[in-house]
Order: sequence, then C-alpha cells, then structure tokens
Amino acid sequence: MASIDDAVQTEAPRSWSRLRGGLVTVGTVAALLAAMGLTVLGLGAADNAVANYDASSWLWSAARSELARVNGVTARVDTRTEIPGARQHPMQITQTDRLLILRDLQTGQVSSLDLATLQLSATTRTTPGLGVSVALHEDAAFVVDAVQGIVRQLDPRSLTPVGEPVRYPPGITGGTFDGKGRLWIAVPSQGTVSAITAAKLPSAPASAAPAGAGLSPQRVESYDVADASHELVVSTLDDGVAVLDRTAGKLVRVQHGEVHPTPLTLSGPAALPARTSGPRVPVTVTADRRVLLVGDGGQESGFTVPGEGDRLSPAVAWANRFYCADEATGTIYSFDAAGQLVETIRGRANGPLELEVRENHLFINSPDSATARVVDDKHQVREVNKYANDVLGGDPPPVPPPPPPPKKPRVGKPSAPRSVTAAAGNAQARVSWRPAAANGAEIIKYVVQGAGQRVQVGANQRAVEVKGLTNGETYRFAVHAVNAKGDGPPRNSNPVTPTAAVPDPPASVTAQERPDGTVLVTWPAANGQGNTIARYAVTASSAGTNAPAGESTKTELVVPAGELEFGTQYAFTVVAVNSKGAGSAASPVSNTVVPFAAPGRPLNLRAGTVANQPGAVTVQWAPAEANGRPVTKYLVDVGGRVSEVTDTRTTVTGLGNGQNVTVKVKAVNEAGPGPEATATARTVAEPRITVTGSSSTATGATVTFTVDAGGGQATCTLTTTGEPTKAGACSSITMTGLTPGTNYTFTVTASNAAGKGTAKRAQATQAQYGIATCRNGASGPESTYCDRDRDGRNGNEIFSVTRQDNDKQVGWAKPGSRLQAYCKKSGEEVYAYIYNNEKRSTWWVQVNYGGKKNYIPWAWLNLEGGDNINVLPTC
Repeated sequence: MASIDDAVQTEAPRSWSRLRGGLVTVGTVAALLAAMGLTVLGLGAADNAVANYDASSWLWSAARSELARVNGVTARVDTRTEIPGARQHPMQITQTDRLLILRDLQTGQVSSLDLATLQLSATTRTTPGLGVSVALHEDAAFVVDAVQGIVRQLDPRSLTPVGEPVRYPPGITGGTFDGKGRLWIAVPSQGTVSAITAAKLPSAPASAAPAGAGLSPQRVESYDVADASHELVVSTLDDGVAVLDRTAGKLVRVQHGEVHPTPLTLSGPAALPARTSGPRVPVTVTADRRVLLVGDGGQESGFTVPGEGDRLSPAVAWANRFYCADEATGTIYSFDAAGQLVETIRGRANGPLELEVRENHLFINSPDSATARVVDDKHQVREVNKYANDVLGGDPPPVPPPPPPPKKPRVGKPSAPRSVTAAAGNAQARVSWRPAAANGAEIIKYVVQGAGQRVQVGANQRAVEVKGLTNGETYRFAVHAVNAKGDGPPRNSNPVTPTAAVPDPPASVTAQERPDGTVLVTWPAANGQGNTIARYAVTASSAGTNAPAGESTKTELVVPAGELEFGTQYAFTVVAVNSKGAGSAASPVSNTVVPFAAPGRPLNLRAGTVANQPGAVTVQWAPAEANGRPVTKYLVDVGGRVSEVTDTRTTVTGLGNGQNVTVKVKAVNEAGPGPEATATARTVAEPRITVTGSSSTATGATVTFTVDAGGGQATCTLTTTGEPTKAGACSSITMTGLTPGTNYTFTVTASNAAGKGTAKRAQATQAQYGIATCRNGASGPESTYCDRDRDGRNGNEIFSVTRQDNDKQVGWAKPGSRLQAYCKKSGEEVYAYIYNNEKRSTWWVQVNYGGKKNYIPWAWLNLEGGDNINVLPTC
C-alpha cells in the first residue's frame, strides 16, 4: 500500500448528499450554521463567534458506528450521525470548531467532515493500522506517517497535499499541536524533537500546492533532548513540548527556545497524555499506579491511584486537577493540585476511555459503550447518554463484564537478551538482539557495553550503532536488560573487527504481508565489494520503534506470524554482512505493511431461546479481535443452518420445536475465517403440564399444576364441559359457578409460541344442603301450621316447577329435613311469614327429593353455611 509520501489519492465526496442514516438533531446545529452563512473554512466574525461560544465535542460510538455531538454546557447530544461501514472500528477523531477529520484505523480511510453541512467534503486512503495519525489545528491538517518518518500537510477541505512533506528517519513519534499551532515530532533514533509550522493554504480548496511553489510546511525548531536510540514519549504544552525519555528516566521541557531536563524517579515505563494543559505535566507509571507531577521549574510531586492492575490511561491535567482513567474497571479518579483524591467517577462499562480537554470542558468518552461524561471548569461531572432517543438501529450488545484480574506474576530481574549479534562497519559496529524475558516487570531499557563505551537504548530500540571504533581491532559487546527490579544478566555478541571494506547495502527492500500472519521481506543481492555476502540482518521500524526482525542467508526473510503486532504498521531496512563480519549501511526503507491474520475467536458468545417465536434461537457475541484487517462478516452455524451477518447479533429461524442445537460463530476478514466460538441453545418447545392437585367447594373447583413452558412464555386456561373457559396463572386456576355435588372433568391447557400442552383432572364439587324450615306460631292455628301437609298452601311444599301449582306438587318436607341443593331458579314469589323469619323471595332451589330433582321455595329452605342463595349456580 502506498504511503503518504506517494501522491495522495483523494476521493470525491460520496454520491449521497448526507451520511447514510440521516441526521438527528435536537435544536439543529447544522441549520443554524447554514443560516449564519458559515462555510467550513469561513473566517468572518460570525465564524469566530461560533468558535468562541461553542462548547461541544464530537464523540465516537464504535458499537453504533456513530458520531455524537455532545454539548458541554447541557451535557446532551444535540446532533448524531452515522458513519457507514465503520461498526466496531476504532476511530481517531481530531477536531476544531469548524473542522472534523476522522481516520478509521482498520481501513486507513481519512475523511473530512464539513461541520456546517455535516457532509463529507473529501476522503483519502492511508495505510491501515497503528502508525499513521492525523493532527488538526485551526485550518492546518497533517498526516504523520511515523513508520516512514514522513509528515505531510493536507488541505482539510479537500485532503490534497500542500507542498513538500517534511522527512525524518523511520520510527518517529509524537505528532500533536501545541497551543501555538506548532506540530512537534520526536526522532528516537537521533534523540531529537522538532517543531513544524503549517504552510498557508491555497485559495482554492480542491487544488494542491505544487512542489516548489513555496507553499510547504517548515521545520522551524530542532532540539537535542536525549541520547540516540532512547525511547521517547511526547506531550505538547500550551507553548512548547514535554518529552519523556523513558530510557534515561527524565522529562525534558522545550519552551521558548530553551531545553530544561528534569530527572525522574521512575520504577518502570511511564506514559504522557498527548496534550497537557497547565503548568504541570503528569507522568503516569502504569505498573505502580503512580503519577508524578513535574512543574515548569522542575519540581516533582506525585500521588498513587487506587486499585490494582496496569490498565491506567495517562493522567490528564484539567483546571488544576488531574484525571486518571482505569480502563479495567471504567473508573476515573480525580486528584487535586496537592495530589489528594477528591472524586471517584464510577463507570458503567470497562474498556477504552478517551479523555480530551476541549472548549473549557473535559470530555470523557467510552467508545465501546453508550456513556460519556462532561466535566466543566468547576469540576461538575455530568453523564451523557450518547444513544439517547434510540434513534439509529437497535441497541448494541451489552458490554461484557470485565475479566477477573490476572494473577500477579512473580516479579524478578529480566533474563539475558536473546541472539545478541554484532556486525562490523567502517570504524563502527551494529549490535542487535532479541528481547529479554521481562519476568513480571516491564523492561525499561537495554544497556550495551563494549569498546570502552556504555550505551543505553530504549526497550523498543533493540539495535544500536557503536561508533568511534578502530578498524582492524576486534571487539565484543555485552547487552543486558533493566527493569524495576534491576539489571538482568548480560549476553555477549560475536566478535567483530571494523573495516573500511564493507559491502554495499541492498538497493531496495520490498515487504509483503500475507494472510497467514507472516511478512515476506525481499531485496536484491548486495554488492560485496570483493567479499562474499554471508547474511542479511533485517530491522523492523514502527512508530517510535526499531527492532531486529531476523537474519537470513538468502535475499528474503519470512517474519513468523506473531513476531510483529497485527494491525500495526511496519517498514523494514536491511544490512548486508560479508563473510568477514563487516556490515553495510542500512538499505533504503521498504514500503509500509500491516501484518494481519485471520480474526480471533468471537468473545462472550451467548445463544438462547426466542420465547415468542417457534423454531428460533437468538445469538449474540462481542466482536472478535480483528488481527490487522477489518472483520467483514461473521459466519453463524446453528444446527447446520449457516448464515452470514455483519452485526454481532442475529436470530436464526426455521428450526424444529424443542430442538437442541449447537451454535458456532466465526469471524471473517481478508485472511479468511478465524477460530469458532461455540455455545448450545434450544428452541421453544410445546409446554408440558403436571397436575399436582385439586380441591373444591360446593360451587367451585381449583386445579393446581406446574408448567414447563419449554423456554417460551406460556398462558394457561381451565375448561370443563358446559362451562365458560377460565384463564389464570400457570400454577393454579379456580373455576366458580359450578353445580354442587357434581362430578367434573377439568382440562388444563398451556399455550406458547410452539403450540399447546394439556392435562386432565377429575374433581367433584362438594354437596350443598339446606334445611326445610317451618316454625309454628305462638297460638291459634299458627301454632300447628307446620306440623303436617294440609290442603291449600303450606310450608315446605315440594314442586316439579317453580310455581305453587297444586297439580305440580310432588310432596312435603317435614321441618328439619336436610335436602341436597343443586341450583337456583327464578319463579313465583313465596312469603314465609312468621314461619321462617318473614323470608320472601322469587328464588326456588332445585333439591334432591325422593331421588329426583324438584323445587322448593328458598323462602322455606335455609341453606347451610349462611343461607346465601348466591352460592348456588343458576339452573
């Protein structure tokens, strides 16, 4: 793939006028800007007003492939837009009030977004992976190719090159602006840092400034800050730069043309934020969870961050406080100027946390979750839901819980480096080696000794040239590693004898990444200048790093899979070594490659029953490690039914009911499918019912049961012949309005998406009895009224109908007789007068009289259990 040193191929804006997915606004900012007549590079008073009063930042949400504009004043999302084809991709965002430039780390695409219209104004390609970064300040944009050592200015309106690039040796680091608009670059191989100023943009945004036209960025300052090959980390300041020399353990400030080193007490490798606001620079020692604060006068203080583990982001200075994020727990710790913990901000998810000071606010973004936070200059913390209103797509899969903390390894001094090799040059020797085992504490540096010299190099700079040697004299070099526990044992190199008779380097080097994770490096045979070329030594360069990749006796080297980090950019140089041990100068730098392999296994695979859909299972997982190339799809195999999806969740249908299936998911990228993750699931099955009991009253029955819903959502009913269906809980249902003393067969039915299940239960209702009641009066004829059946009307008469028709009377019940009652029926009104407490009613009760069902007025029958006629069903 071409580097940015080649002609940048700028693509025209996409055919769609607005990013796919549309635009969601709450008080639409784009319309406001358009109404004010602003353009993306407008420099009028209105534009300056927006720049002065805008307090917002665009934040990335990888799970939704969305940019959300978060208002720092309201702590709300006022604009949100989707970026096509970037779901689950890490994204670098650099922004001003008027411009926003995106770089997709997985595809390498750089896009310029016009904030006045929210349209893509231009796109261009860079090599994907880590190694290229984008910097933006006002209307100056730069692409920094750290691997090749090329810094090129682009016109942010069109992403076309502006003039000639600024060139450095391979393996630079830095690439951020200070508050004065200078871009600072560190060169570890030289131990220097330099500042670049941007050229004035051409008037027409679509035209690139031609070479030699005088419109080129300029390297305006350069300073020595460390010995060559030290490991350097850069943090730009409000005016100037701070450079951390991790090898020597010192912080170097470059301000106003002066260099001020401050020795530090470091127990391990340390880190800096890309940008530091305020007078004190926070230096974070991750392994010890310790932050050192270095003032502009060189004074040093510090504090310890609570918790365990080494997943601390570099502390960020904001409004006289220091914020340190623990990515393992999603927690942000806030310390005051005295180093006292004053606030703990609990996170909702673990994973990467991005802290950036913009527009008088600190924005804290979790790109893998829905949550962001805004901190104002009074340190008020407010939470932002980037997915508010559920506008685009469904919610992403839940964030997996954090893994358990790893067991602390035994910590000791490092081992000896491996494969220490020396090659002689003209009055110099090149010494290289393979890494030492860290033994639980990260390696801080390597020390090379020999020829009366002692050279320290960074832990990621495993090659050094020892100069000032005498040709014809033999030398041997010893290399040892240093970590927080001290110096490890040395390992000696082969003897070498410097000579002026050195071979030529190979004329060119070509690198090719291959789908199996290896990298093939080839070169033409070098001219031995009269001596035989015995071997070639290959060095790999990445951002801020130069390290041996291997040696070969042929004109090619295959770097094994895993030796280089997938997704990181590398370029290669080759040194030819002749049969006398003399080595050439380094070859020209190769093209940049990004090693890649098939993706990793999908994480946290979960498969489950779809409760409301027959023959279906739901599958979701966390994204697989991309391993250097974007994951283009996932292959989901459920019970032999294979489907392709681009999201991290799917529902598979068409399976059998109650079917147990094995679920297999593979991620696919350019290298092919990766290893599968497996889980099991079961589709919803028809319910199964187990009746556990039943009971009854005279007019009701209760059936109790359990239901295996088959993974679904069951509803339950109870039925019996001649009665309406009764719905109820899937544990117990009571049916009322039944006839007393009657045998019933009840059917319990449970239904779900897969079908129905039934079970039967026989249960008789209890018999209901009443007492035929007629009480004589106190005197006269009333005193014998109830003694017997008599002509005319009398108490306790039994009829075949619900009228007192003489020809329908079937008998008489002696007072006190106990009659079984079945039901009630409306009929002729009967008044029992004094003989049964003035009872009057039109209800008649069907009773068992003489083995048959006949009727007695309720006025003459007192039902047991309270004489409540409503307990009887209607006949």
